[in-house]
Parts: sequence; structure tokens; C-alpha cells
Amino acid sequence: MEQAEIKHELSTMAKRLADFRGSLDLDAKEARIQVLDAQMVEPGFWDDQQVAQKVINEANALKDLVNEMKALEEKYEDLDMTFELLKEEPDAELEAELEEQLGDVTKELNAFELQLLLSGPYDRNSAILELHPGAGGTESQDWASLLLRMYTRYAERHGFKVETLDYLPGDEAGVKSVTLLIKGINAYGYLKAEKGVHRLVRISPFDSSGRRHTSFVSCDVMPEFDDDIEVEVRTEDIKIDTYRASGAGGQHVNTTDSAVRITHLPTGIVVSCQNERSQIKNREAAMKMLKAKLYQKELDDKQAAMDEIRGEQKEIGWGSQIRSYVFHPYSMVKDHRTNVEVGNIQGVMDGDLDVFIDAYLRSMI
Repeated sequence: MEQAEIKHELSTMAKRLADFRGSLDLDAKEARIQVLDAQMVEPGFWDDQQVAQKVINEANALKDLVNEMKALEEKYEDLDMTFELLKEEPDAELEAELEEQLGDVTKELNAFELQLLLSGPYDRNSAILELHPGAGGTESQDWASLLLRMYTRYAERHGFKVETLDYLPGDEAGVKSVTLLIKGINAYGYLKAEKGVHRLVRISPFDSSGRRHTSFVSCDVMPEFDDDIEVEVRTEDIKIDTYRASGAGGQHVNTTDSAVRITHLPTGIVVSCQNERSQIKNREAAMKMLKAKLYQKELDDKQAAMDEIRGEQKEIGWGSQIRSYVFHPYSMVKDHRTNVEVGNIQGVMDGDLDVFIDAYLRSMI
């Protein structure tokens, strides 16, 4: 890399950092941190543990953001200083080290920028992810199980914790439906990019004639809400059923009717939870899921109204898949919203979804 190229890279980096600083308003964030820190040392701070935890979470999130920004600025200053030294006294080894560090810091800037794109009101929340196979029986249910593994691997790669809230096994293989709680900061912000229909093309392992099959699975993603979320659920609008839970593989989770199913009568929305042995805990989790679905429905209704005003015609159904996974006659995964294509299909199925999520979030700016 010529010195002119290095100078250009550093100039670009300096501009990006200035843009980040301007959009973040760090002074206001540091002032807010001082207010929160003061609250945490006040007598009686822990009297209301729920409120106290929210204060701590907000303070930690702000500190992480401010500290990461400052760390990036310090790294840029080190790089700039090294470049000045090189201009005065050329050194091939030092220049090679500078080029490598430039690449590393650029990657960190890209990751930081992606975090800044997660500015929605609930992007920092954990995510509730549901998979529902389309028509096709065992073939589609097996595809759902492959996606279940893919999202579990993705969560593990990013340090998220995965809980299975509801699981209905397939008749022969795969799953009829599954609901996951993916816990971690920004889990919803990232995984909202996965909402939609996923299409698979492959030689079916369930077809003795070795024919090619196309399968569909819908993925729904919602933020997990705290108990105080402002979504009204009236007692007279819900029907609660209990039943005996059974987990993956059909084994009994409990010998009592601990699983809970809640039906929201005005909308017909149904949620189920069988993760806990306690019926009370399952009911609490199911209510959170219901609130999340009602919130998502409100968003979808508003979007549909806006589309109607604009005169947009969107195809609804299996033809509106967001991504295709082709196992045969060639290997390729293509996102139809961003046109991003990846040939390493095994990597994708092992949870390497960052390139798709990154492109989607940037396309929404």
C-alpha cells in the first residue's frame, strides 16, 4: 500500500469517527451517565428492584457505547501517529504492521456502525423467534429443523442464550413448529432481519426417487417485552388452556398440565409455552409472547395502511420469500431483498448470517 493510499484510509476513518461522534451526542450521553450513577448511590435505590435494574442496564449500555467510541478514537490517533513516523523515517516492517492495523480498525468501525443502526425502540431487546413449516409435510418440517439449528448456531456465535419456549415435533422428522427465546443485547435488532419466508431447494432425503424438492418455512421475529410494556390485554379478551407438555423427541417434560396456551379472541392470535415445569411461569412467558405478537400486529397493520396509501402492491404468500437456499444442482444462498449471494452454504447453515443481516440493516437506512 502506497503512503497516499494509507493517508486516504486514515482520512476516511477520521471522517467516519467525526460522523459517529456527531450523531451520538457523546456529551449528552456522558451527562446522562452521571445522573444514573448518582441515582445508583442514593439510599433506597434497591427498594424497587425492577426499576433499579433498568437504571443499571441503561447506565451500562451508555457506558459501553461511550467507551467503545473513545477506544476507536484512540486507535485512530495511534494509527495517525504511526503514519507520521513513517513519513519521517520509512520502515517496511512498521508499514506492514500499520496496514494490518488499519484493516483491523476498519472492521471494528464497521461493527460499531452496525450497532448504531439498531436505533429502533426495541432493538436492544431479546428476540422471540418462531418457525412454521409450509405445505409439504415431512420435507418442510425437516427444513424447519435445519433452520432451527442455523439460528441456534447463530445465537451461540454472538453470545446469545437460547431457550425453547414451545416445540411441536414433526410426525416423522423435523418440527411442526418451534418458538425460541434468544436472550441478549440487540438480539431483536439483528434477528428482525430474518423475518419472512425461507425457501429451500434440494434433493429430498425422504424421496426414494431422488427428485428435487422445494420447501418453505416462515420465520417470525418479535421483541421480548418487560411486564410493563404498554400493550393492553383485557382478561375478557383471552382464553387460557392448560395441557401436558412434551419436549423435543416426544419425551414428557412434566406429568402435570403445566403447558399453557393463550388465545387472544379479538385477533385469533394463539401463543403456547411449555418451557417451565411451573404452570405459573409458563403463563407469564406466554403473556409476554402474546404482547409481542400484538405489538408486531400493530406494526404490520400500520405498514399495510401506509402501503395502501402509497399504492404499493406486495405479494403475500410463499412467493414472497426473503431468501433462497439452494443445495442442488449447485450450492448458493441468496437474499432477495439485498441480492447478497454466498456460495459457502455450509457456513450459512452453521450460523454465519452476518453478511445477510449487515446488508439488510444497511439497506434500511
